[in-house]
Amino acid sequence: MQVSIKIQRFNPEQDKKPYWKTYQVEAALNDQILDVLHKVKWYQDGTLTLRRSCAHGICGSDAMVINGRNRLACKTLVKHVGANITVEPIRGMKIVKDLVVDMRPFFAKYRSVLPYLINDSPPPDTERLQTIEARERFDDTTKCILCACCTTACPSFWANEDYVGPAAIVQAHRFIFDDRDQGRMQRLEVLNERDGVWRCRTVFNCVEACPRDIDITKAIGDVKKALLYSNF
Repeated sequence: MQVSIKIQRFNPEQDKKPYWKTYQVEAALNDQILDVLHKVKWYQDGTLTLRRSCAHGICGSDAMVINGRNRLACKTLVKHVGANITVEPIRGMKIVKDLVVDMRPFFAKYRSVLPYLINDSPPPDTERLQTIEARERFDDTTKCILCACCTTACPSFWANEDYVGPAAIVQAHRFIFDDRDQGRMQRLEVLNERDGVWRCRTVFNCVEACPRDIDITKAIGDVKKALLYSNF
């Protein structure tokens, strides 16, 4: 079938502001939007710039706004959006070029919540064991692939770029509720700051945007409860 894909273009070296350009592409219903973008770049316009890696919904690098919603281009098929497609970069971050945005502030917030196991006790002879029930406490938030779909769909983030954002809170949740970890209070202190978890207004945009179906709002609620019952 013939599809029309309208792409927001922007090259800061020559453009004063973003503009739209439309391409006509032959595609099948089961083609990924990433396939369509590849056809544009490889056969029609080699200047098109986008970010992608695994093409299997694991790396999270091809997050973009497709027909008005944050999605992964590799997980979104033509049959999901129809023959008229619009693509633009995820919102709230500086555009580097075309569909590529500057992810450095996003990853700085990710690092701020100490997203790694903290345990200063002597290591056991084998791995640190954990019960199935203990793992289930935070299993949902281990699925995050740091695509930034949730954070860049969040009105609180649009209004305040200093807000730590739902993705960082999800990553903190994964360790706060891990019974092998000893850095719980350090992370809660970070999230209790002015631009921490209390900036969330429970709009649920993050849940709708997440390509991994993580219940992000529930995770944020868990962290808020942990703060309320913690002694600072």
